Amino acid sequence: MFGILKKKLRQSVETLVKKAETEEPQEAAEAPSKEAAAAQREEAEAPQPTKKGGLSRLTGRITVKEFSESEIDGFFSDIETDLLQANLALEVIDHMKAGLKERLVGKPVPRKDAKSVIRGTFREILLGIVAVDPVDIEGVIKAAKAEGRPACILFLGFNGSGKTTTIAKISDMLKRKGYRPVLAAADTFRAASIEQLQVHADRLGIGVIKHQYGADPAAVIFDARKHAESRKLDVVMADSAGRMHTNANLMDELKKIIRVNKPDLRILVVDSLTGNDVVSQVRTFSEEVGIDGLVLTKMDVNEKGGSVISACYTSGKPVLYIGRGQEYSDLERFDPERFVDGILE
Repeated sequence: MFGILKKKLRQSVETLVKKAETEEPQEAAEAPSKEAAAAQREEAEAPQPTKKGGLSRLTGRITVKEFSESEIDGFFSDIETDLLQANLALEVIDHMKAGLKERLVGKPVPRKDAKSVIRGTFREILLGIVAVDPVDIEGVIKAAKAEGRPACILFLGFNGSGKTTTIAKISDMLKRKGYRPVLAAADTFRAASIEQLQVHADRLGIGVIKHQYGADPAAVIFDARKHAESRKLDVVMADSAGRMHTNANLMDELKKIIRVNKPDLRILVVDSLTGNDVVSQVRTFSEEVGIDGLVLTKMDVNEKGGSVISACYTSGKPVLYIGRGQEYSDLERFDPERFVDGILE
């Protein structure tokens, strides 16, 4: 998994390490930094060194590397196309560039420690993007129950993203933990969507509330909430239509669903194979209706992986789960540190 992203980021780290370990120090063309100027004054005022002292200073100069802004710019100019091909959005690449400059430019990097310092810098930048405070679905359900009502979780996403299957996977997980969910078939637009959700409900032994095709989706979810309240169920898992995210009618429909039903969570399901279109999808749903978290699907066949980082950066929201297959058990809680270490290993 993530073979391409791993390769590109590993090459990026190795390229900077090679620069740090092998290039001779360059005489600075511009005025020295405050720290460098202070060091020069201190050296000028110091007593004349012995041969050993002079050798120590020379060794220090040779064994320490300081990156310049132009070196970082040139490095990213060389690798930008490769990172774009790994589905890292341009704004993410710019963020990484700014992060490397902030952490490396003008900072002495011991050549012997170059690999650990540079890898650690990449790790810190990537964790800063993907390690967003997680959403506790069980905590949300318990909080709603304390108020004497069922929780309502609305799932959003483009057709083909794996949204309906994700609803079934999370419902199965919740049921196995002792919660009692009910499904709301609020995608009344796509042919066979209601039947697809019903198949999952039958397999899982979970109820489903549905109307006819063309019915008001907000009314479907409202009825599901009332049903769950009367039966003392814990959570309504609401499907929604997923035609093109640029479709104004869809966004108006979703806004009405939210206005009428006030869902506790809005989870966007994204196909991780979508490529850089992930950014436009995430941005549109975030700006139009708001999201609380993400689920990335089809991760078991994703060789690029940059879509995960791009989705987190664009939304500022956490990835809650990743889908790795079609079985109900093929759902994994997203671990930011494991993800970052996996692509930098």
